[in-house]
Amino acid sequence: MQKPIVVVGSINLDLVACADRIPQVGETITGKSFQTFFGGKGANQAVAAAKLGYPVFMMGNVGDDSFGAQLIEGLRGAGVDTSYVNTIKGSSGIALITTGARGDNSIVVVPGANGELTPKLLEKAVPLLERAGFLLAQLEVPLETVEWLALFAEKRRIPFMLDPAPARELPQALLRRVTWLTPNETETAELLKEDVGDDRGASAAAEQLLACGAQNVLLKLGSQGCLVAEKSGPQEHVPAFSVDAVDTTAAGDGFNAGFAVALMRGHSAVRSAVFASAVAAISVTRPGAQPSMPSIEEVEEFLHQRQPVEIV
Repeated sequence: MQKPIVVVGSINLDLVACADRIPQVGETITGKSFQTFFGGKGANQAVAAAKLGYPVFMMGNVGDDSFGAQLIEGLRGAGVDTSYVNTIKGSSGIALITTGARGDNSIVVVPGANGELTPKLLEKAVPLLERAGFLLAQLEVPLETVEWLALFAEKRRIPFMLDPAPARELPQALLRRVTWLTPNETETAELLKEDVGDDRGASAAAEQLLACGAQNVLLKLGSQGCLVAEKSGPQEHVPAFSVDAVDTTAAGDGFNAGFAVALMRGHSAVRSAVFASAVAAISVTRPGAQPSMPSIEEVEEFLHQRQPVEIV
C-alpha cells in the first residue's frame, strides 16, 4: 500500500483580477475580468498531487464563513482527503491576485484561519503523520507549526519538503531538518541575502543553501528551469519546457507536488524534476490555481509529445 503524501499548510480563496498589466504603486487601472478560485499554497499542492493520482491528505484550517465549506468541498472534489481540515471561528484565508497579460502576477495574502494552525492541532493528527511517506509544508501558516512538523519528520525519519514561500529568513535549526528545500530566486535571495543572478550564481546559491543545513536543494529558476543539488552528488540543471503562459499563479505549487509524487513513485531526483517541470508548464497555460493543475494522463501525454528535454 502506498504511503500517502500529507500536506500541511494554507487553504485560501483566490480573488483574481486580470488586466493588461500589473499596476504600479498608487496607480489605478481598469481590469479585464474577475474570477474566484480555490487556492492557498498548501491546498494547491494537495490538489496537484491528487490530480496526479497519488493518495494525499490535507491538514489545515478554514473559517466558519461562507467560504469555508466551499474550500473543503473543492479539495474533496479534486480527490484530497480532508479528514484533518479544521473549521474554526473567523474568516477563511484570502489571496488578492492581480495577473497581467504576460502571465505575471502580484499577490497579497490575508492568512485568516491559516494563522490559527497551531502545533496543538498537528498533535491531534500524529497517527496520520506517522503514516506519511512525504510531508510537504510552506510558510503561509505559523512558523512554529512548520518547525514542529520538521522536528517530527526528523524524529520519525519521514522525508520533509519545505517550500520557503512567502520569502522570509529561516532559522538554521529548521533548515537542517529539511530533506528537500525548494526556493525560487526571490526566496533564495531572502534566505541568503544576495541575488541569485546567472547560472553560476544559482549554482553557488545552491551550495550555500546546502551549507546552511538543507539536505537537498531544488532551486526553481522560472523560465530557466531548475537546479537539482543533492549533497551526495553533482548538481544537475533541468531546462524548462517552452509554453505560452497565461497565468503563473501556483506554478511553483504544481512543481513541488509533481516532484514529490515522482519521488514517491521511485524516480530519481533529476527525472522527478523533469516530471515536475511538465506539471508546472501545463499549469501556466491555464487560469487559476487549483483548476490549472493537470491530471497524470495530461502530464504523460505532454512528456510523450515533447520528449523529455535534454538534461545538462
